[in-house]
Amino acid sequence: MSDSKSIGILTAGGDCQGLNAAIRGVAKSAIKQYGMEVIGFLDGFRGLAENRYERLGDDTLSGILTFGGTILGTSRDKPHKMSIGDKVVDTIAQAEDNYHKLHLDALVCIGGGGTQKNALRLLKKTSMNIVTLPKTIDNDVWGTDACFGYDTAVEIATEAIDRLHSTASSHHRVMVVEIMGHNTGWLTAASGLAGGADVVIIPEISYDIEVIKNSLIKRNRKGKRFSIVAVAEGARPKDEVEMPADCEDSAAVHLTHRLAELTGLETRLTSLGHVMRGGSPSAADRILATKLGTKAVDLIAQGQSGVMVAERGGYAVPVPLEEIAGNRRIIPPDHPILESLRSLGICLGD
Repeated sequence: MSDSKSIGILTAGGDCQGLNAAIRGVAKSAIKQYGMEVIGFLDGFRGLAENRYERLGDDTLSGILTFGGTILGTSRDKPHKMSIGDKVVDTIAQAEDNYHKLHLDALVCIGGGGTQKNALRLLKKTSMNIVTLPKTIDNDVWGTDACFGYDTAVEIATEAIDRLHSTASSHHRVMVVEIMGHNTGWLTAASGLAGGADVVIIPEISYDIEVIKNSLIKRNRKGKRFSIVAVAEGARPKDEVEMPADCEDSAAVHLTHRLAELTGLETRLTSLGHVMRGGSPSAADRILATKLGTKAVDLIAQGQSGVMVAERGGYAVPVPLEEIAGNRRIIPPDHPILESLRSLGICLGD
């Protein structure tokens, strides 16, 4: 590519740690290695549709490596279904027009599963060149070994479980910890293992309330002063009668109430919620985001488009978006994390 080339960057979907590291990796590599001009669209795909942007340079990028969130802002807006006033509008043509008005040669979209689908939709319906990066604390983007944001979120959840041990022990309680992760259990399984939880409940394994109850009662009869139950937000029981699909309570709220009823033990719920998305990224997330970001620029320089930059076996590699979009990475039943949990005698609810 010649030195006159320009690229755009946007961050979409939920925020997470490592987004600024990725922005920095893309922009600094593009500027310093290839002499490109870099434009950052504000608030995800909405900024692209509304042509709201800022030019990125050393002054903008300086010092952002350690910052949480995203300096560009983000939103969950979809380019083909965007709310404008009281209407829902297809803004794809408008987005493409803005892309060409700014003389962009490629667009880097940073986001999770929804962003990968939106990027593929733009790729198919426009003449834009697009490369994506996988971010999400849920770690559920298909086709990559890891997403940035995940490692930091595991550390936060593990520290929370560590802290709950002392209060649970002091009051002889069962502490239920609700952990984010959408419909996958990567966060809960990893932090449950690292934090020494006694019960780990994930969406990939439907739980039997009786199995969990018996496990907690058995611990209590052995003289254990407390128990920690790590439960993913998307967990569901085997028996729909236990928790009907139209139940207004979250899985963790329902489970907390039922365990208190069935065991007779004092049971409390702690929901970590969006605190897991915040704060400075871990070293691992900074490295991963930067590595994938700089690789994205190399691929653009080589003329590649329609790919996500994935982490595979320690290497940053391009994977076709058509293979990624619409798929979700879940924990397989023979995954080493689950095998370790079972080997330790930790109840998985089945």
